[in-house]
Amino acid sequence: MYSPQKGKTGIRRIINAFGYSMAGFVAAYRHEAAFRQIIWINLVLIPLTFILDVSTLERAFMIFVCLFCIIVELFNSAIEAVVDRVSTEHHPLSGRAKDMGSAAQFVSLSALTIVWALILFF
Repeated sequence: MYSPQKGKTGIRRIINAFGYSMAGFVAAYRHEAAFRQIIWINLVLIPLTFILDVSTLERAFMIFVCLFCIIVELFNSAIEAVVDRVSTEHHPLSGRAKDMGSAAQFVSLSALTIVWALILFF
């Protein structure tokens, strides 16, 4: 089935996709305080992995959980934007969707904390 929204192919599609991704990063940074906080935390933690005396595999895990938190926050922000687009009035399902996104971010930040603590202190 053909979709008019999917009109580009090949290198043009890749270029467009890159532009959409960059627009998503800019929008998240501009409009989401939690995303900005995660980015600034990562700007400290990721370079720190290259200073710490850890193995390459440990460094990879430490960087992975940092990037994973960014991914989860992008999804959480996207969920919040869609819910707010549909309606800003309180609805139990809207609240549940936003709470679940927040819970996902809590789990990712917990994973970051656990991985870093296990590597640095055990």
